[in-house]
Amino acid sequence: MLDRIRPRAVLVSVCAFAACAGATAPAASAAGLASAAGLASAAGLASAAGLASAPVGGPQLASRGVVVNYPAGGVPKLPDIKASAWVVADAGTGQVLAAKDPHGWYRPASTLKMLTAVALIPVLNPDATVVASKQATSTEPNVVGLVTGRAYKISDLFTALLTISANDAAIALTQATGSFGEGMSLINAEARHLQADDTVAVDPNGLDAPGQHTSAYDLALIARQALKLPAFLTYDQTRSARFVVARRKAVQLYNQNSLLTSYPGAVGGKIGWTSAAGATYVGMASRHGVTLIVTLLHCPALTEITAAEKLLDWGFSADGKVAPVGTLAGPASAPAASSSSASASASASASPAATGAAAPRAGVAGRPKAASGPSVLATTGFSGAAVLAAVAGFMYSRRQRLRAARAERAARAGRSDRERV
Repeated sequence: MLDRIRPRAVLVSVCAFAACAGATAPAASAAGLASAAGLASAAGLASAAGLASAPVGGPQLASRGVVVNYPAGGVPKLPDIKASAWVVADAGTGQVLAAKDPHGWYRPASTLKMLTAVALIPVLNPDATVVASKQATSTEPNVVGLVTGRAYKISDLFTALLTISANDAAIALTQATGSFGEGMSLINAEARHLQADDTVAVDPNGLDAPGQHTSAYDLALIARQALKLPAFLTYDQTRSARFVVARRKAVQLYNQNSLLTSYPGAVGGKIGWTSAAGATYVGMASRHGVTLIVTLLHCPALTEITAAEKLLDWGFSADGKVAPVGTLAGPASAPAASSSSASASASASASPAATGAAAPRAGVAGRPKAASGPSVLATTGFSGAAVLAAVAGFMYSRRQRLRAARAERAARAGRSDRERV
C-alpha cells in the first residue's frame, strides 16, 4: 500500500516561471492537463518550489505529525487512530481542533466524489437528463450499471453517486456539463475556489490515477461546503432508493455510509477504498448545535468508521475547550459575473452526440446560480492553473510517477482492487 504522495523539491524562480506562463497561450482542459502536465496543481508547484510561506489554515497545520493544543486539564487525550492523515474540525466556527499531517498529499479514493457533487450540483438541473456515453458505461468497476445510449435523470445519478458511490454515474454527471473536459475543469476550479490547493482531480470518481491527490484538510473544506448545499444532504442522506437502469431492470441503492445508522447525530459523509489509497473517509455529525467534520486518509481497511466515531466523540468533548490548531479557510472570492456569459453560450453549443448529454449542459441554461460560481472560475482562472500545472508536471518526481502508474495498473488488472464504495 502506497503512503504519502510528495512532489520532489524543485528550484523554480518566480521570474522564470512567469516567463514560461506567459509563453503558454491556450488554456488546457482538465482532461488534456491530465495527460500532458503530470497532474500537479498550481498550489503543488508553489509548495514544491518553496514559494508558499505558510500552509492554508495556519502554521501549525504544516506539521506531519499529530497537532493538538491541550489545555491544563479537562479534555481527554486523542484516541489512537491508525490513519496516515486526519482532521477534526468545527464546521460552524471553522476551527480545526486537532489534526495529523493535514496537508499531506494522499490518494482520495471515493471521497473525491464529494468534490464532484459540490462542484456540479449548483450547475446541473436535477430534473434534466443526460445520455450515458460509452466512456461512462465502460468505467470499471461500473457499480450501478448504466446502459450506453439511455437517458438518466440528473438527480438519480447524484443519488447513485453518493449512496453506492457509482463510478459510472460520476462520469455521466461530468459529461452532463457539456463535455468531460469542461466538467473536470469545473471540478478542479471548485477546488481552487474552496482553497483546497492540495487537491488535483484527474477523474471525477476517485479511482486511482497518476497525479491525483488530496489532503485531509482539503476534504474538510469540501465537506464544509457540502453542508451548505441542501441538495447534497438530500442525496447523501438517502438510506435507500430504486434506480431504473433500463426497461425491465432496476437496482436498489443502499447507502454505504454506515455512520448514518451507527452514530447518533450523523448527518452524512463519504466512504472510499482502493488498494493504493487504503480506506478513506469523510464523516459529519451534529450535536447540541455543533456540527463536526472528521476526515481520514490512508487507513487500514474496515477501520475508518470506527476511527471517525472515536474522533467525533473526542471532538464533541473537546470543542470549545481546546485552542484550535488552525482554521478552515473560506472560499476565495469569485470573479465578476460579466465574464460568465461567453462561457455559458460557448458551453451551450456543445454537441450532445459528442458529449453524451441529452441536451447541452443537461439543462444548465436557466440556472443563474452557475453564473457566479465555479463555472466562472473554470473559464477565467483555470487556464492559469493549467499553465502552472504544465510547468510543474515536467518537474514532478519521476519516481513518484512510476510508483503511481504501477499502482494504477495493478488496480485495474487485478479487479480485486475494486472500491468498496
